[in-house]
Amino acid sequence: MNKLFYTLPWLIIQTLACNAQGEATRPTDSTRTDTLAKVNWQAPNWQAPNAKPTLGAKTDLLMQSRLFKSTFMGAPLIVGGLIEKHQDRKFRQLRNDFLPRFHRSLDNYTQFAPAALMVGMKAAGVPSRSSWGRMLLSDALATALMATTVQVSKSTTHVWRPDGSNYHSFPSGHTATAFMTATMLSKEYGHLSPWVSVGAYSVATTTGLMRMANNKHWLSDVMVGAGVGIISTEFGYWIADAIMKKRGLNTADPHDDTRLWSTSPSFFGFYSGFNLPLSHYDINDGYSFETSTGTTLGLEGAYFINRYVGVGSRVSVSNMRLIINGDEAAENTLDYYAAYVGPYFNLPLNTRWSVGTKLLAGYTCYDNTNVAGLTIPSNSGWGMGTGVSLNLRTHRNLGFNVFLDYNIQPPHSIDSSEYLHIMTLGAQAAIRF
Repeated sequence: MNKLFYTLPWLIIQTLACNAQGEATRPTDSTRTDTLAKVNWQAPNWQAPNAKPTLGAKTDLLMQSRLFKSTFMGAPLIVGGLIEKHQDRKFRQLRNDFLPRFHRSLDNYTQFAPAALMVGMKAAGVPSRSSWGRMLLSDALATALMATTVQVSKSTTHVWRPDGSNYHSFPSGHTATAFMTATMLSKEYGHLSPWVSVGAYSVATTTGLMRMANNKHWLSDVMVGAGVGIISTEFGYWIADAIMKKRGLNTADPHDDTRLWSTSPSFFGFYSGFNLPLSHYDINDGYSFETSTGTTLGLEGAYFINRYVGVGSRVSVSNMRLIINGDEAAENTLDYYAAYVGPYFNLPLNTRWSVGTKLLAGYTCYDNTNVAGLTIPSNSGWGMGTGVSLNLRTHRNLGFNVFLDYNIQPPHSIDSSEYLHIMTLGAQAAIRF
């Protein structure tokens, strides 16, 4: 009892002394602000010090590596192009259906537009990532890698162009050049605003689409060419960084991936997919038809008011190949345009992965279709759609997703009252903002 009597006051005195010392050494608000300004902010880590890394932590570590950052855009395009190659003729049918006589030479110039803008901004004194010497070395290495890859591939694969002009179709050199120069502009000036990258890749995408519209390339040529252009630039800059070290480096690449959790899921992207019809349909009392898989290309975007709810729309051009009374009409397709709008929903799983869904209403317009001497009169009307997507945010301003949509479309013919039920399976690359 006596020991307790003497020990208790001693403990109280020591506790008060420690608290006083803590208050004396605790940083003030201004000191704390200055300290935080000198270090890179990082998202809180709630994992115990000795715990095994979670799958999410391992994924974040992988996505911070230089190899991943150099390939996360280009590699999916190349792999996707190779997978899609056996569907090239179906996507080409979209071009033949909607733009059969299209011919413009603008793509000969737009492939160089991002590089011209980059050099112009540099000459005007706008601060860039690299000095003149470092930038020219990086771009020269990228050009050499891209040109070698494209020319070797063209000379070894011998793929005929859609217009039959020669067998140097795969991959698209115009598209590779366009995405190479777009990546150069993004590397040098993307730190100024995300819209620099948005504009650069929009011009590059337009170049690739024009190559298909001009009937010079298949979709697989364009996708692989885009991937080659991006990876060539990333590796060119990687090699130059290893050679130059810190010399001529004005602005380091931004490392903002740790703030992904606080960014909006708003997006605008380009998508492609395959239409999967769910049943057969009646043209009129005497004829019925079925459809085989078709294709779709479109643009989709949504603005989110918070991390969970937004509003957006999508526009698309699509086709489906017809099978009339059991006989497939190989060169005849059901073509249609569609525009839909409605609420979008997002459920974050972690800082990079999320699940999305939507509930849309819109308008679909069909073209006149002639099959085996039978004219199917066109129709238009209102429909609705929904879908689910799995989204991966690879960068603060870039993401990819795979999606499965379900659409109920108006009857294709004024002589029919049957609505079309169509599933669409596809993938999307999107700018995040």
